[in-house]
Amino acid sequence: MIENSFNRRDFMRVLGWGGATVALSGCGNTSVEDGKEFVTSYVEAADYVIPSIGTYFNTTCAQCDAGCGIMGRVREGRVLKLEGNPTSSINKGKTCGLGQAGVQAHYNPDRVREPLLRNGSKGETITWEKALELIKDKIGVGAGEVAFLTGGVSGHTKVLLKNYLDALGSGHHYAYEAVSPAIIRAANKKAYGVEMPRLRLDKAKVIVSFGADFLGAWVSPVHFAQQYARFRKNAKGERGVLVQIESKMTLTGANADRWLAVRPGTEGILALGLINGLAAAGLSVPKDVLDLIRSYTISRVSKDTGVSTEHMDKLIALLRARSPSLVIAGSAAEGYAHGSQNAAAINLLNKVLGNVGKTVEPPSAISFPQITPTTGSRSALQALNDSMAQGKVKVLFSYGANPVFTAPITMKLKENMKKVPFKVAFAHYMDETAVEADLVLPLNSAMEDWSTSVPEYVAEGAQLNIQQPLMEKLYPGTLGMGDILLALLKQRRPDEYKGYEDFYSYLRGAMVSIKGTLGKASESDDTFWDGALSHGVVKLKDTPISLANKVFSGNLALPAPFAEDGGYPLHLIPAVSASLRDGRNANEPWLQESPDPLTTIVWDSWVEVHPKTAAKLGIVEGDIVEVASKSGAIKAQVYVFPGIHPDVISVPLGYGHEAMGRYAKGVGANVFRMLDPIFDKETGELAMHETRVKITKAGQRVIIVKDEGPAGGNQMGRKIAVRMSSEKANISKEV
Repeated sequence: MIENSFNRRDFMRVLGWGGATVALSGCGNTSVEDGKEFVTSYVEAADYVIPSIGTYFNTTCAQCDAGCGIMGRVREGRVLKLEGNPTSSINKGKTCGLGQAGVQAHYNPDRVREPLLRNGSKGETITWEKALELIKDKIGVGAGEVAFLTGGVSGHTKVLLKNYLDALGSGHHYAYEAVSPAIIRAANKKAYGVEMPRLRLDKAKVIVSFGADFLGAWVSPVHFAQQYARFRKNAKGERGVLVQIESKMTLTGANADRWLAVRPGTEGILALGLINGLAAAGLSVPKDVLDLIRSYTISRVSKDTGVSTEHMDKLIALLRARSPSLVIAGSAAEGYAHGSQNAAAINLLNKVLGNVGKTVEPPSAISFPQITPTTGSRSALQALNDSMAQGKVKVLFSYGANPVFTAPITMKLKENMKKVPFKVAFAHYMDETAVEADLVLPLNSAMEDWSTSVPEYVAEGAQLNIQQPLMEKLYPGTLGMGDILLALLKQRRPDEYKGYEDFYSYLRGAMVSIKGTLGKASESDDTFWDGALSHGVVKLKDTPISLANKVFSGNLALPAPFAEDGGYPLHLIPAVSASLRDGRNANEPWLQESPDPLTTIVWDSWVEVHPKTAAKLGIVEGDIVEVASKSGAIKAQVYVFPGIHPDVISVPLGYGHEAMGRYAKGVGANVFRMLDPIFDKETGELAMHETRVKITKAGQRVIIVKDEGPAGGNQMGRKIAVRMSSEKANISKEV
């Protein structure tokens, strides 16, 4: 059944089920010869296709890392519209604007269409055969100096990548995410024993969020938005209360009952102060925690954080009166050199309130370790950068990441990449990293590719997402990442992979081989496979992981609030928008055209400045200013905004591309480049909120392009949404 010495264990490793207990259902269902059948793409016109009548196929959204299931409407062989897949436990039939724009990513005119080989400063079109042979020649026999840089990966793409690195012998994989909750993951691991517990917003009566923008761009916003709706009105008709604590208002903060502007970096101090106040109000707190928080009195914490004692007292009373609650640590807390300490203090507050096991639940284990998510971090990019600087990397592959755009200028990553003799970029667009490559390999869009993935955050149980083509390829010269990896593996281990004509046959063989494990042994291969494609997700065995629930404070040494800096008096918060995220979607004009929810600005960067700070600096809306740090500077237009701490300014991420396509290039300013090299002391992650800046006028003024109309709050000549100053708004009376 299986040729030579290639046994069943090897076979299951190749398919990605290593380390699992798999029930094989017979030679006919698992033979590597299955891949030799002639495969006709189901997206070709079929008898049931009626002109002008749409058909629907379930697949997976690839616009961000949340892993939402989507349903594509296809008519006359073309995908026209995307909606949510009701079968997915993550988004349950809903989707966001970012997901809707996936159609534009597919039809984008700036996609790379053929393999390109560097010829001086230009790219020369070559065949796939020549491109793959060139890679084989450059790698040669040894692979100790081969590096593979990716974003977060999972599913069978991860399986083939791992198998390829194993085939090389000693290649290195670096997973990098420019905007990553890596510090929160590490803090959760210490507090709960898992990196990403399930947060049950719908079970909480009070949510206290320290800057987690779960309605905007944090972890899984479509899922959390649906839970938030149930939180706002549960089955008993009770309304949950949301308190958002942050230095710059997010979309979640704008929806909160109370928005508390905290002094930047003091989120952990506030959390310990709340524990102190809860203990004084009669909450039972372990002695070691009491010893830790003894000095964090309400008066001291109010002075350090800028949050009034009145607001702290009301929040403490609210947490005492309404249980269970849920406390969430987000990007506002983790973005400092003591970010891990902030996150630990916030998680401690969650434990003291008794929320673990009630609103903080265990996730489910995945039975197949080879397909579980490999998440990215900034420290991985630093390790790769150090190796390149030392000349240790001879061949560099990059996929799903654009570090030349997102790396701070102080890393000198672009310069260090030039020390790598041969660089290969797997790309949809000629972004900044692809421009630096010697060989660019064009990828299928998510609307025309096969893949599987396992989301990092799954709301219920465990599931494997299926990504399938919604239509034929637009450009014959593109390939899927799975097909490319399979071709590279055939160069190294031809006997093991010769039975697979393409990635589709590999993927189908991998899936039908475990149907017995999934309780589908009685189904035929075709029935099982068609069912998986029809649903768009495959439910895996649900095995919850136990959470650690021991209240352990550890050694929390939170620093005093930041001292004033005359040279760089303001704190910079690089804001993560729901549309552009880290900039990977900047070449989709729907997203550039989508108004920012709070400012309504489109097609440009802006600098959010508090009215008091603007008055002090003598700047008004539309002024062009230079924002300078010790590491770099940008220029952008001013937007005067009361939803920000007076000591803080904010500029959105994702803008300022120097390449990537006509809709991204030259639009706005790149904040990543000017961030100072300050890192979290425990994880080594970049402290993205600790850069200090100064603002100076550039001598220009523009009319900001926005939907809310000119300054003053008029919309189409009418005052639809009346604004008032933050001094007049009494937030304490809102709840």
